[in-house]
Amino acid sequence: MKTTVVIVGGGTAGWLTAGIIAAKHCSVDNSASPSTQQTEVILVESPDVKNLGVGEGTWPTMRDTLRQIGISERVFLSCCDASFKQGSKFVGWLDEGDEYYYHPFMAPAGYGSVSLAEHWSATPKDIDFESWVSAQGTICEQNLAPKTPQMSEYAFALNYGYHLNAGKFVKMLHTHCVEKLGVQYIQGHVEHVLEDKNGDISEIVLASGQHVAGNLFIDCSGFAAILIGKHYQIPFQSKQHVLFNDTALALQVDHGSEDVPIASCTVATAQKNGWIWDISLQSRRGIGHVFSSDFSDVGQAEDALFNYVKNDPFLAAQDITPRKIKFTPGHRDTFWHKNCVAIGVSAGFVEPLEATALVLIEKSAEWISEQLPRDRSAMTVLANRFNLLTLQRWQEIIDFLKLHYVLTNRTDSEYWRAHQQADSIPESLQDALALWRSQAPGVYETNQRFELFSSASKQYVLYGMGFHTTREQCGLAHQEISMAKRFRNETIHATEKLLSVLPSNRHFLSRLKKV
Repeated sequence: MKTTVVIVGGGTAGWLTAGIIAAKHCSVDNSASPSTQQTEVILVESPDVKNLGVGEGTWPTMRDTLRQIGISERVFLSCCDASFKQGSKFVGWLDEGDEYYYHPFMAPAGYGSVSLAEHWSATPKDIDFESWVSAQGTICEQNLAPKTPQMSEYAFALNYGYHLNAGKFVKMLHTHCVEKLGVQYIQGHVEHVLEDKNGDISEIVLASGQHVAGNLFIDCSGFAAILIGKHYQIPFQSKQHVLFNDTALALQVDHGSEDVPIASCTVATAQKNGWIWDISLQSRRGIGHVFSSDFSDVGQAEDALFNYVKNDPFLAAQDITPRKIKFTPGHRDTFWHKNCVAIGVSAGFVEPLEATALVLIEKSAEWISEQLPRDRSAMTVLANRFNLLTLQRWQEIIDFLKLHYVLTNRTDSEYWRAHQQADSIPESLQDALALWRSQAPGVYETNQRFELFSSASKQYVLYGMGFHTTREQCGLAHQEISMAKRFRNETIHATEKLLSVLPSNRHFLSRLKKV
C-alpha cells in the first residue's frame, strides 16, 4: 500500500520534516517511477505566509540530521551563513551584574563513571563548576572553533551545533528536498479540509481548486495551526503561569567589520523583565529581547534592546526597527489526532531559551519517520504513543526552562521575584530540587529513553546558578575520590591542549570560503 504524507506549511518545521521522512522512505534514484514508490511526500506552502525566521540556534542533533538527509557540512556552513555553537552562556541570571556561567554541549569529564558534581560540591570553590569538569566554556570564552580544519565533516574535538540564518536554511532545505529527495512541492493556500466518515482528513482543497489527498497530514503551519487548531479545534494549554515571557523583539545587526570575533555560543543576558539573546553568524548577529508583557511594555523592552546593541563595540551602527513577535507560551492538549500530527509552532511554542524549538522538530519528525504507519489501525496505536512521548517532552522542556529562573538571587524587579514564588514552579520541578539538595542529578535519575535534557545539562544550570548539594568529602568513597582527581587532571590538560590547537571561529570559517 502506498503512503502519501502531506505536510501543510513550509518554514523550518515543514522542510526539516519533509527531508527527514523523504530521506528514509523516498527513492533518490532518478530512474525510479513515482508510481513504484511506497511513500511519497508532498509539501504544500502558502505564498502568503512569511516564515517566523528566528529559530537560529541548534543542538548537536542537527549534525546527525543534516548528515542523514545528505547535506554536506561545507555546503551548509556556506549557504546558511552558519557558525558553530558549543553551548549557551548565561550572563546576569544569578545576580544583577556581569557574572556568568556556561551550559556547554560536552558532558562533564567522567560522566557516567563518577559524579564530579558531588566532588566539586565537597571542595573549596576556587573555580566554577563548568570549568572544573569541562574545557568547553574556556574555549568559548576565546571564541574558538570546536574542531580543526583538518577534521572531516561533522567530526569534532568538542561537541557542537550551529548558529544559522533561518531564511537561508529554509531555502537550502527546499532545494535539497525537491531536487535530491523527491519531495513534491505545491504552492497554494489551504481553503477547505475534507474528512472521511471516520473523521480522518481525506483531502485539503487549495484556493486554486486543487485537491491534495493523503494518508497522513502533518501540520507545520505555525501559529495558524490550520489543521490541528482551526480544523480539529484541539485545545491549547497555556503555560504562562510558569514561563511568563510572551513577547519578543528581534533584530538582525551586521558585524562592525569582517574580522570581528564570531562567538562560539549563544549568549543570554538577563534584563530587568526578561532576557536578550545574541547569536553570532558569519556576517551578522541575531539579537532579540524576550520579555513578559505583564511586567514590561514594548517601549521599555526596546530601550533595553537598543542599549545592548549600542554598547557593543563589535556591531555596526544601523538604523533598524525590531520585529515584534507575540506568543502564548504553551502547547496543544494532543499532538496527533486522527491522521493529523502537529510539528513545530502549531504543536506548541515557548521562549527561545536553550533552543528547544528546532530540536523538538527534529525529534518529532525522526520519530514519525521511524514509525511511519502503514495501515490505519497501526496509526491509532502510534498516535497514542507519540502523544504520550511528546507531552512528556513538553513537560521536561517547561521544567528545565523554569529551572533557569527559580534559583536567581535577583530581586531588582517584580518579574524576577515572581519567578521564585512557589505557585509558579511545577510540582515536578519542586520535587526534583528537593532531591538535588542531597544528591546531584545523575544518570539513574530517569528511565526515559527519549529525554531531551540529560542530568549533565541539569548539573550545569544548577551549579552555574549557585545551587548547593550537601555531601561531605568524608562521605565519598576512596575510589571515587581517586577517579575524580584523574578526571580533573584530564580536564586541565585537555583545556591546555585545545587552547593551543583550535583556530578561532572566524579563522576556520574564513578558510572554508577560500577552499
